[in-house]
Amino acid sequence: MLLAASETQLLVIDIQARLLPVMRDGARVVRQAGILLQAARRLAIPALITEQYPQGLGPTVPEVMAEAGDAPVMAKMHFSAASDPAIRGRIEAAGRSQVVIAGIEAHVCVLQTALTLREAGHRVAVVVDAVSSRHADSVSVALQRLQAAGVDLVTTEMCLFEWLGSATHPDFKSLSSLIK
Repeated sequence: MLLAASETQLLVIDIQARLLPVMRDGARVVRQAGILLQAARRLAIPALITEQYPQGLGPTVPEVMAEAGDAPVMAKMHFSAASDPAIRGRIEAAGRSQVVIAGIEAHVCVLQTALTLREAGHRVAVVVDAVSSRHADSVSVALQRLQAAGVDLVTTEMCLFEWLGSATHPDFKSLSSLIK
């Protein structure tokens, strides 16, 4: 599937203060999630940020929140964000068939959310350069499982250029400059 800005919503999962320091390539995840959030704002793509047990794991890191604009932040206890009734309701209310997912941890909350949404009939894409876990093998196995289940694996750059669709898009220059 190609991603379409008019059919996509962005879900940023659990990039939180107490989780991030133990993630592999955490700075990369923050940077790429920030780019995705900036692009979503410019292209009117609905975005949603989740926090797993924020009382224990802290809030979403400031670097991500700085790019979040008016994206709501929703706390959760389920590993799958899509298993939380309020979050699932927000996703369904957006009326978008495609869900692009970034965040941590790839093998727990990202994986379970993506699989739950896929099973519910959404077209799901996980942004491989915007997800991480503590261990490389956890990420690798998660991505293998996701792909085998029909979840698309994409990069931040793929998302941006698919959302834009053409070099004639009015936001082409400003968004393409984010990935250079």
